Amino acid sequence: MTDTPYVPPKVWTWNKENGGQFASINRPIAGATHDKELPVGKHPFQLYSLATPNGVKVTVMLEELLALGHKGAEYDAWLIKIGNGDQFGSGFVDINPNSKIPALMDRSGPEPVRIFESGSILFYLAEKFGAFLPKDIKARTEAMSWLFWQMGSAPYLGGGFGHFYAYAPFKIEYAIDRFAMEVKRQLDVLDRRLADNEYLAGRDYTIADMAVWPWYGALAKGLVYGAGEFLSVQDYKNVQRWTDQIAQRPAVKRGRMVNRVSGDPASQLHERHDASDFETKTQDKIETAKTA
Repeated sequence: MTDTPYVPPKVWTWNKENGGQFASINRPIAGATHDKELPVGKHPFQLYSLATPNGVKVTVMLEELLALGHKGAEYDAWLIKIGNGDQFGSGFVDINPNSKIPALMDRSGPEPVRIFESGSILFYLAEKFGAFLPKDIKARTEAMSWLFWQMGSAPYLGGGFGHFYAYAPFKIEYAIDRFAMEVKRQLDVLDRRLADNEYLAGRDYTIADMAVWPWYGALAKGLVYGAGEFLSVQDYKNVQRWTDQIAQRPAVKRGRMVNRVSGDPASQLHERHDASDFETKTQDKIETAKTA
């Protein structure tokens, strides 16, 4: 790092890796880098994902739908290793031209339907099954407003604060201060909303909670970026109550396990193809079987 002030060129060119920990997969162009077909399982829904906060949104939703008895929500969850560039394979790009997880194919009808962007996936599933999105226009609009709030706010948390605080190759005080201020403002927005409401849309648990919880619920528990103490997350008492409440839901516990590749091996279900996989194919059991 140099003390010489950076002066942007008249025309930016891509002549070096940029992005710290993720430099190897960052590039300024779209499209596939290699040919690779995606696997297809037996269930109506084929999910290609990883248990990042955006990925967890969708696995939680699918598990919640199954818990309600919607058998048509059965799914195969295939692991996409974004660190290896799986999201740039031709099959994945055909589903999501933006090369971001999660990506979903609905094969329940005569023609497959692709759905990309986590918020769009949540809305699609809520509409298809008539669940977790209120029918009342006021409550429905409130849920959608918080869903879109999350989609617009998360880049400040992940790409902004998370990148500069945890992943950038060197610390930049201005950038960390700028995004820490915004993330704390967002936590305060949530805390004020949850002071008088059990869930974000009101009394009902909706796709808005499923969208916000994997990001801000994890942040409130110090589980992302190692930034809990830095952001004084314990001060947001209503967010703490809300995230603890959601974390106790059985479907949420299952959803968090799917496509997870880090943490306690007992919490990792790399791929999910049947409900019984939670009991028989978590990583701890797979590793034990290998050594038996």
